[in-house]
Amino acid sequence: MKNILLGFFLTFLMSLTSIVQAQYTGNSINLKQMKLIGKVDERFQSFNVEMCEVIGGDFWIPYELIDSVRKHSNKKGIEALKWKIEPINLYDQKLRNLAAALGPTYVRVSGTWANALYFQNNDEPKLASPPVGFKNILTRQQWKGVVDFCKAVDGKLVSSFPMSEGMHDEKGNWKPEQVKAILDYTHSLKGEIAAAELFNEPSHAYHGDVSKEYRGINFANDLSAFKKLTADISPNMKIIGPGSTGEGGILPPKSIDLTLDELLNQKPKPTFDVFTYHYYGTVSKRCGGGQKLENALSAEWLSKAEKGLDFYQNARDKYNPNAPIWLTETAESACGGNPLAATYIDSFRYLEQLGRLAKKGVQVVMHNTLARSEYALLDQDTHNPRPNYWAALLWNKLMGTEVYEAGSLSSGVDIFAHNLKGKSKKGRTLLILNTNDTETAIVIPNAGTQYLLTADELLTKKVKLNGQELKLKADDNVPTLKGDKIKAGVLKLPAHSIVFLTFEKV
Repeated sequence: MKNILLGFFLTFLMSLTSIVQAQYTGNSINLKQMKLIGKVDERFQSFNVEMCEVIGGDFWIPYELIDSVRKHSNKKGIEALKWKIEPINLYDQKLRNLAAALGPTYVRVSGTWANALYFQNNDEPKLASPPVGFKNILTRQQWKGVVDFCKAVDGKLVSSFPMSEGMHDEKGNWKPEQVKAILDYTHSLKGEIAAAELFNEPSHAYHGDVSKEYRGINFANDLSAFKKLTADISPNMKIIGPGSTGEGGILPPKSIDLTLDELLNQKPKPTFDVFTYHYYGTVSKRCGGGQKLENALSAEWLSKAEKGLDFYQNARDKYNPNAPIWLTETAESACGGNPLAATYIDSFRYLEQLGRLAKKGVQVVMHNTLARSEYALLDQDTHNPRPNYWAALLWNKLMGTEVYEAGSLSSGVDIFAHNLKGKSKKGRTLLILNTNDTETAIVIPNAGTQYLLTADELLTKKVKLNGQELKLKADDNVPTLKGDKIKAGVLKLPAHSIVFLTFEKV
């Protein structure tokens, strides 16, 4: 009799399980049906350190200080939103610990301040002012700090070079001395610039200290001369570019100084080893942007990175077909980011952007910045991790270079699939983001390991992993990120949660 009752009970449980799972058929996952659709660079997730941070200069004022700084400043327009920052200490051990934990990466040191840079190629005291035609000074000591930092954190250096009026002679010819000096000094340190753009954002050349007389034909001629020089003295350095931004309906057309067509439809034909672009979905409220909290998890906002890519991918196909494509500068919004960029809610945008662009064939994504302003991965004063840092750390730990088509789940629940990092092709990692205000459930076919990110509120700077708040160790080292074992079957995801699921076998 006991055996009969037990049999009925087991049958009842199996039926109940089937009924429960049937409720979630729209969110069922089949690992075996996921097809390989591409691969990304092993340094896919990377970051920027602005040249302004390296040398010190005017950068975005923290929001809480804007009013008080404005009150004591005579600056107008965009410049009224900036204040003087001191050079970053790239030898700071805490900064190095946290950057190294994201490795291997590319470390891009560029930005607007690089366009009018003068490299002081001696060990004399820093000049009181730069030579005519330049605005900023980079010392040997500062550049050595960059090279040493990259070595310490397993970062390959990416940069750009000056293009202000001091870079051309009276006939308009590009002068190579500054570029040669930087490359030679880098080599003397046993360092290497892995890849370089001619200069930062030619689309906004006039906003970035390039002569108002500069045109597409100048870009083509300068790039040709630049490539001849570097082929001789730095042949392994990838020539990347153009590094333009904002076209394709992302920013107003009137903000573009030189369009891609003007830059690339020239002779000699500009070509690159890697085709690059920059992307910001909007400008921050510092610069008049209108991003609202209620839109930060919308499908339109989270998919906008794909719209930004489409324009530049089509341009790549037209002007430089088959070249790999990199996104060399991106963040929540331009002009330093909105206040929400430093909170948990932006982790959805950050991870969605990585997942979506990997599926679309982008090989590298370089976030701006590591440790300055609201959009940084680390707090600029304490270097404590922000929520996006923890998201980046989990991506680095778990997401391999092989990209799979994971299909789709229910509305507001997005899924991305890669191979499990460090494992054979049999392993998979799924990234699932529940942007909804309510709990959702999925059915997983195998036992696995769960890394669940949640927060008590969307605008907090505190994030939890499997219910425990993430913090650095007492010695400022990164803690070991441990997952929870889960069984096959129904898995419930809280509202506004992010989960990485790893499976040893498909």
